[in-house]
Amino acid sequence: MAGVPLVLEGKVGLITGGSRGIGAATVRLFAEAGARVAFSYRQARDKAEALVAGCGGSERCVAIEQELDSPAAGRALVAAAVAAFGRLDILVANHGIWPAEDAPIAQMTEKQWRNTIAVNLDSVFGLVQAAVSQFDLQREAHAKAGEAAGHIVLISSTAGQRGEAHHADYAVTKGALISLTKSLSSELAPRGVRVNCVAPGWVATDMSAGTLGDPVVGKRIAESIPVGRVGTTREIAGPVLFLCTPLAGFISGEVVNVNGGAVLVG
Repeated sequence: MAGVPLVLEGKVGLITGGSRGIGAATVRLFAEAGARVAFSYRQARDKAEALVAGCGGSERCVAIEQELDSPAAGRALVAAAVAAFGRLDILVANHGIWPAEDAPIAQMTEKQWRNTIAVNLDSVFGLVQAAVSQFDLQREAHAKAGEAAGHIVLISSTAGQRGEAHHADYAVTKGALISLTKSLSSELAPRGVRVNCVAPGWVATDMSAGTLGDPVVGKRIAESIPVGRVGTTREIAGPVLFLCTPLAGFISGEVVNVNGGAVLVG
């Protein structure tokens, strides 16, 4: 029996924060699905180059070194991706920072607050602006092919839905991405652009390794998740891929929770 393919042949995707963690898993999965992929990285050059090689080399995958801390930086990244492959069909805004040290609101510095918002939110504004402008340029060709004009997937978090004590800066930005998803869907769905959000819970990544590796805290986190464990990066990448295929063509403005049921019990 033939399977149901989740393919992105002929598409170009841009995935931010793609050198490791959820981003790297998404880059790999998109490449496996036939897409050409551009991804950004900030410092992990060796990992970025290894990922490019593993995805078929520079004709199929391009790594772009780009700090994402402003709208202008987001726009510059989209321009670089379009320059590399000549078009853009998918934007996955995956990058972000989560200051690991607890910061009660009374002690949180203004520098931390502004830096988290700059990276996690301001740059996404610029990314979306530039991506939508590129989708507009390609809309006629997509319409003739009966395809969506473009796909945007914003990566939020359970923290954006229920908050996170001592990490208000992070939770605020992730909640804003959920609101942005809904606003963009209302605005862009009539123009053929599908905008959705994936909200992971705890996932085993470099960013969370210190917290999850603590024998007490890590055990408590795992026990708070109904499925009894944290997620893998590929388990987050899978729903992202699905949302960018024709099988998800009637899904717009949704928040897909990928958290082992945790958001329902906390």
